[in-house]
Amino acid sequence: MMKERTALEYYVLDVFSNKSYKGNPLSVVFTNGNLDLETYKNISKEFGYSETSFVYYSHSQKALNVRSFTPIGIEIDGAGHNLLGAVCGALLKKMPIFEQQSENNRFVIMKHSAIPLTVSFDPVTQYPVVQMHQKSAIIKQEVPTYKLAVALGLKIEDLDSNDFVPTVVKTEVAHMMVPIKNSKILNDFVPDNKLLIELSREYQSEGFYCFTISDQNNGNIAEARFFNPIIGINEDPATGTAAGPLIGLLTSKKQAKLNTEYKILQGVKLNQPSIIEVMNRENDILVGGSSIITMRGELYI
Repeated sequence: MMKERTALEYYVLDVFSNKSYKGNPLSVVFTNGNLDLETYKNISKEFGYSETSFVYYSHSQKALNVRSFTPIGIEIDGAGHNLLGAVCGALLKKMPIFEQQSENNRFVIMKHSAIPLTVSFDPVTQYPVVQMHQKSAIIKQEVPTYKLAVALGLKIEDLDSNDFVPTVVKTEVAHMMVPIKNSKILNDFVPDNKLLIELSREYQSEGFYCFTISDQNNGNIAEARFFNPIIGINEDPATGTAAGPLIGLLTSKKQAKLNTEYKILQGVKLNQPSIIEVMNRENDILVGGSSIITMRGELYI
């Protein structure tokens, strides 16, 4: 007799977007507790998105628990689209994830760490708008421009070195911020993943946030592309863990002001435009946006 398998509900959400098939797709799997490591990895590989998040509500911790894995089985942390989409999914599913928390102290647990959140609801769509509180940016080290130019298949002069040089910056995760001269160059280059992986190891950072400063009239402070091949992400349409470090760097260079909300546009090249809202405050950085459910279903373990 065949053993009955356990069914788990899942959503696929498009994160940092309020339109389906735009933004950054994320699968969110609802569980009754922790699964074994192999199951997390198998499900994440099957979905094939840059990340899959697994969530359940813990009454003992009085909080939503989130764990996220890449398709090659690496567990990640940090307040990025993996966390934003997980929280939006739980709220859209009407899970009472803040019922045991005070309104001015909302948080979720990710890999044993509490991540503070601020949540509001769009007055028109009623979709949740979630702001994740990242730590203040730490400017770690500058990287020689020529090394990035070679890895990205660009000339040195294609990297805008007047105000910026490539710099490793960390809020939750250390990413390399790479200035590019203009939007056309940003959207045309094809990086060498092998060289990017070597640079990740050399500078102990993961991910390359290539950005160009935008004309403020179009509503974005910057346009960006993100590459993180060392954890199996060739290109990501929206990256919250990198958007925080970027607004931290821009503020340190006097290109952005404290306590002012800015938008970062990402994912244009992939035809998955995403808008990430960022704000650098005295003691933290807010990274936020909304998500929309695009698919739902059951999977079996």
